[in-house]
Amino acid sequence: MSAWRRFRHSFLSERIRSLISQSIVNNFFHFPLALLAVIFYRYPARSLKVIGVTGTDGKTTVVNLIYYILQETGLKVAMISTVSAKIGNEEIETGLHVTAPNPWLLQKLLRRMADSSIDYVVLEATSHGLDQHRLFGCNFEVGVITNVTHEHLDYHRTWEKYLAAKAKLLNGVKVAVLNRDDRSYEYLNVKCQMSNVKCFSYGIKNRADFTRANFKFKTQLPGEYNRYNCLATIATTSALGISEEKIRKAIASFKGVKGRMERIDEGQNFKVIIDFAHTPNALKQVLKTLHGTWNTRDAKLIVVFGCAGLRDRQKRPMMGKIAAQYADFVVLTAEDPRTEDVNQIIDEIAQGCFMAGAREMNHITYHISHITYHYFFRIPDRQKAINFAIQKLAQKDDIVVICGKGHEKSMCFGQTECPWSDQKAAREALKIYIPTLRVGS
Repeated sequence: MSAWRRFRHSFLSERIRSLISQSIVNNFFHFPLALLAVIFYRYPARSLKVIGVTGTDGKTTVVNLIYYILQETGLKVAMISTVSAKIGNEEIETGLHVTAPNPWLLQKLLRRMADSSIDYVVLEATSHGLDQHRLFGCNFEVGVITNVTHEHLDYHRTWEKYLAAKAKLLNGVKVAVLNRDDRSYEYLNVKCQMSNVKCFSYGIKNRADFTRANFKFKTQLPGEYNRYNCLATIATTSALGISEEKIRKAIASFKGVKGRMERIDEGQNFKVIIDFAHTPNALKQVLKTLHGTWNTRDAKLIVVFGCAGLRDRQKRPMMGKIAAQYADFVVLTAEDPRTEDVNQIIDEIAQGCFMAGAREMNHITYHISHITYHYFFRIPDRQKAINFAIQKLAQKDDIVVICGKGHEKSMCFGQTECPWSDQKAAREALKIYIPTLRVGS
């Protein structure tokens, strides 16, 4: 870790930041850096058509799906997401760890795209990136906002301020694409009207410009939330002039994104799923989908997850409650605890489990003869937690879903990023999995 990064994560740095308002940091530190990056790389976005996608959940899938449709149509397109950047046939590891890139990396990538004669760039925009001017100079032509639910209130403090940060994506755009069913819609639609921005809406529950009734499509992506992601993409690519036939064909063949409902199959007789769900809404949607779509009458749903340290603490009991409501077994574990005590984080999540009526059980004394459900377990070591879920809890036809890390390749302990992969951890657990018979089955 560099000296600068060590300082950023130090107690002194945290203390200094606590004494200075975020707006001052944004305007007198982040903005000048962004401006210098744009100048240094010769303002690359001026020769690109940039499509920005933000939202609490779904933005990575929407970015990848828009990119896929434009690519299948034969257009010269590139993308930058929190998973990777793609320029032509090259995929670039960005190591963004769930945030928008810093201005120097972003403008460097955009310059490469401009020099490669790319026409369209699909860019994932986070609320932090928008608020901190990291995306300055991107000249967004189209702005897509998937939803605005509970997240990042450690930084934004209130949902209203979080919404205002997301809305910055729409500044200067020609076209906006909004979720008609999301509670953010009215505020964002008014903002579009005041700025004379052409707005396209999509939805499932309310009347919108794009719905499943007026634009029928087939997708391999499971769940209602992915139908929303598809509709957001349909609205965006339609606004760009792509034909309905080409959009439908591409959506039907799109197989999804790494770390989003990704199946791990080593020949076991139950399902293992990796998903990035790390917000209350995302966790709820994933568990609802798995419980209602893939589950059989006798199968059980087992979820392994945690909450990040030094991040929104309000969501911890919320996620515990959601997990206990939808899953039969909940295994609470580490997820980037950073400098917080992982056991304290788990305690806060567990309060939500108790609220939902789940009972705690010691994983050390647990035995398969226990056939009652809605229990939760505390296993701070994430590999041990995954081992326990796969090797001790999972039975034939069950579903084990491991949430919170998705595509990420590291986990932060203290001030150190340690190599980590949920996919690798799940496969390690499955190597020594020995099928057992559930008592009473």
